[in-house]
Amino acid sequence: MSEMIEELIGPVPEGWEYKTLGRVCKEGGGDIQTGPFGSQLHASDYVPAGIPSIMPQNIGDNSIVEDGIARITPLDASRLGRYLVRKGDIVYSRRGDVERRALVREHEDGWLCGTGCLRVRFGDRGPDPRYASYYLGHPSVREWIVRHAHGATMPNLNTSILGACPFVVPPPAEQRAIAHILGTLDDKIELNRKQNETLEAMARALFKAWFVDFEPVRAKMEGRWQRGQSLPGLPAHLYDLFPDRLVESELGEIPEGWRLGKFGDVAVEHRRSVQSNQIAPGTSYIALEHMPKHCIALSEWGVGDGLESNKLRFKKWEILFGKLRPYFHKVGVAPIDGICSTDIVVVAPQANEWFGFVLGHISSVEFVEYTNAGSTGTKMPRTSWSDMARYEVVVPPVSVASGFMDQVRPLVERIVTGIHESRTLAQLRDTLLPKLISGELRIQDAEAFLKERGL
Repeated sequence: MSEMIEELIGPVPEGWEYKTLGRVCKEGGGDIQTGPFGSQLHASDYVPAGIPSIMPQNIGDNSIVEDGIARITPLDASRLGRYLVRKGDIVYSRRGDVERRALVREHEDGWLCGTGCLRVRFGDRGPDPRYASYYLGHPSVREWIVRHAHGATMPNLNTSILGACPFVVPPPAEQRAIAHILGTLDDKIELNRKQNETLEAMARALFKAWFVDFEPVRAKMEGRWQRGQSLPGLPAHLYDLFPDRLVESELGEIPEGWRLGKFGDVAVEHRRSVQSNQIAPGTSYIALEHMPKHCIALSEWGVGDGLESNKLRFKKWEILFGKLRPYFHKVGVAPIDGICSTDIVVVAPQANEWFGFVLGHISSVEFVEYTNAGSTGTKMPRTSWSDMARYEVVVPPVSVASGFMDQVRPLVERIVTGIHESRTLAQLRDTLLPKLISGELRIQDAEAFLKERGL
């Protein structure tokens, strides 16, 4: 067993034990178990609201992705009680991207380990689950799992393979110290993510107030502005930009002096085609899988080395929109210069003043529904810039668009800053992880380290 471990992470310090994952779970009072089979849970059993069911697509990098998660009724959750996860469990996909795992956090306790997944439980006497989740994220351990998974075309993982995975068990104090150091970095990354959600919600609320509900106009009409009951977050001088009347139009009531127009009146597509042999090494590359869902914080990208087909070039602050039907909800502000898939439309405002207005529309539910309804194609329906450009909008004066941009641009800048900070933190975590897990980087007096931090 020690030789197997050393093949993964090299020699480990004296006092650290060599075991298998299966043995660690058994000794701790836990086990490794598959989720329910398809015969136990059918597609018709899923409901709009209920207990979340973790599927392979919900397994992120050591976290569960709740966006779009399937749900079951409390009655089915009770029937499938043996498959419910607890805080500290780790969930794997049984097929495909089998090395990805997700640690179950407190708010996910009681969710279902769904069909197509495996659940690892360490028990009350087992290792620190946070340490275990980081150990299982070690590059060599992830590679071991992929290498031992069965399947010629798609890797398949089962309880026997996962149970045989070599596992290093440091003393409990060092486990907790390692988990604390790496967890502190992950906690900051998560905090940045939540802050970005808040910033985006603020931007969306402001867009809706100005350009959908016309709240500043209504406030003037109803005399709320004169009474000093202005909209939260709207500086007084901006009210002077809005009229005090709504007039009839083909789209309903709109502010006086505003006009009906098309999205293409204020936005433009950039098609800067670049051949694969012209892509410089290290160029940032964004594919559809990197695009965010239901948010504008584009935080993932790869490197365009070895690409064989032509791509599109984009610039920082331009807006990327997935044009295939399953990906219309994927919209993000580019935080870097780079290249992207030709299945992504690169959009920019006609002038800088229209940035916030364009971003608000293109990332709205209404715009996504419009592109979905007009998409064409049999196997993979898609939209096009010509269709997107025909989307009807109520166009305000440039002064209003500029005032909105002044409010929204700082929010987006903070989102982009948070993205880069989180990537730096993730790189630091990924550098420290193998050094801590192998014992190459020791935590001197781990008990004292934890005590100083109240752990």
